[in-house]
Amino acid sequence: MNELQSIKNRFGIIGNYPALNRALEKSIQVAPTDITVLVIGESGTGKEFIPKIIHAESKRKHQPYIVVNCGAIPEGTIDSELFGHEKGAFTGATSTRKGYFEVADGGTIFLDEVGELPLQTQVRLLRVLESGEFMKVGSSQIQKTDVRIVAATNVNMMKAIQDGRFREDLYYRLNTVQIDMPPLRERKGDIHLLFRKFAIDFAEKYRMPEIYLSDDGVHYLENYSFPGNVRQLRNLVEQMTVVEQNREINSTKLSEYIPMNANLPAVVNKNHGSISNSEFHSEREIMYKILFDMRNDLNDLKS
Repeated sequence: MNELQSIKNRFGIIGNYPALNRALEKSIQVAPTDITVLVIGESGTGKEFIPKIIHAESKRKHQPYIVVNCGAIPEGTIDSELFGHEKGAFTGATSTRKGYFEVADGGTIFLDEVGELPLQTQVRLLRVLESGEFMKVGSSQIQKTDVRIVAATNVNMMKAIQDGRFREDLYYRLNTVQIDMPPLRERKGDIHLLFRKFAIDFAEKYRMPEIYLSDDGVHYLENYSFPGNVRQLRNLVEQMTVVEQNREINSTKLSEYIPMNANLPAVVNKNHGSISNSEFHSEREIMYKILFDMRNDLNDLKS
């Protein structure tokens, strides 16, 4: 078994698409170094696997591995979360607290959705990248940290730089090596493999017979755009495993869940102010779109 296949087996990664293989190979190549990596890809493509592989294959593998979702932390507290704070630094700071960069010393920190960082936090992060130094909020004492930084984003970083939302110098510091995760719509040959894997997993989880695709069902999925990528496919298989009584899934049934001409999410028709039958085929589809939007597009709600 070659190293690439071993990594896929170890982390449960399904697929043989060349761009996916290239992303995994680059992860293996950079892992023994301390080089900073930026993972680029749409939401739901599996960007989180890359830092896990890099950490596991590095000399830091026995040290802490910390994941930080930069888009989920309120702007007012993110500096404290990342760099810690001193007692009395702000209202509610009743004790000194270590930040993630202090806790992760010697290990790896994964900054997910790094494009959502506030500008003031970007300045602090740049200092860590350049000198390994930081200061707790409310402190004047410089501390050192030895961390390997892997970042990820689904934001168009060049546009964010042009709009003044992201520092250009920080972008080039983070993007020493760029790893691109391909969207699922490009991985047509992997879609059926992923469906089968998820079907097996959810059949076991819910103690139900596996669902499977008819030939036209396979064709339907391979030609669907999957705006939510692998995460959307996984959610779809889980939902159908529980809801559908007929275990064979054909194109007609799939069209009830993911209409070919509809993208996520669109609850209100902008032209007419109401939902038309051509946009949604059932109440189930409406609910699926709403729930998927709420679960996976929080960044849109923030902006």
